[in-house]
Amino acid sequence: MIDYQLLLPEVIAIARQAGTVILSHYQSVTPVNVELKSDSSPVTLADRMADEVIIRGLQQLSSHWPILTEEQPIPALAMRQQWEHFWCVDPLDGTRGFINKTDDFVVSIALVAHHQPVLGVIYVPIEDVVYYSCQGSESYKQEGLASPVSVSTRKMDPAQITVALSRAHRSERMAGFLQQFPGLQQISMGSAVKSCFVAEGRVDLYPRLGPTFEWDTAAAQCIVEQAGGQIIDLHGQPLRYNTQDSLLNPSFLVVGDPTYDWLQKFSFLRNENS
Repeated sequence: MIDYQLLLPEVIAIARQAGTVILSHYQSVTPVNVELKSDSSPVTLADRMADEVIIRGLQQLSSHWPILTEEQPIPALAMRQQWEHFWCVDPLDGTRGFINKTDDFVVSIALVAHHQPVLGVIYVPIEDVVYYSCQGSESYKQEGLASPVSVSTRKMDPAQITVALSRAHRSERMAGFLQQFPGLQQISMGSAVKSCFVAEGRVDLYPRLGPTFEWDTAAAQCIVEQAGGQIIDLHGQPLRYNTQDSLLNPSFLVVGDPTYDWLQKFSFLRNENS
């Protein structure tokens, strides 16, 4: 049986190394050179260099486990179906935030076993903050060189609802949800930090009704689940990984209090995800 906790220090160190590379580009006076990938999403040299750092580090840590990363070709499903364990990596989650200088970007590394994330590390380079967890452990937040502190989701209070929303992805569908809570507080930001805010009890919900990929959610899901929350689709099922040819996620909710019926609030969208 694998003790995932033994892997965490090395994975955190790898994430920090990638973050250092990203910051060196972010703080450079040289303009960012942006290219568009086949899906029209942006990519920069910082994405690619961080990817190289992470791949090299993970290969040294566990050469027997494959690495699935946003910046590399995706193997065919027939090959991926043979993977019991694999690393799921977004070397720079929030590339648009990086380009637009909004500080909204992170390094995201997850270990997936049997279709569910069992280890997650999310590093916020601009703040030198890391969130991490693994199966069977609590979730933690470490700021700089300070001692890590355990984090947990909060109990839902219908009178004081705070929702994290994507800075870049708004829609009429989201407006249909928000209008059910005239007094709720909204926090807008990019990247997987929104899920981390749920994990540490700063917000109650992060709903995502647009396209994301599995590397966008894998690390966050482990951290949120071990903190007491859930990442579920609109039918209430936890997200699963590497089960189909496409790596696109369905619409999902990151919830802090699983006892609150958020799904009822999204019932008007249920048929879109059946």
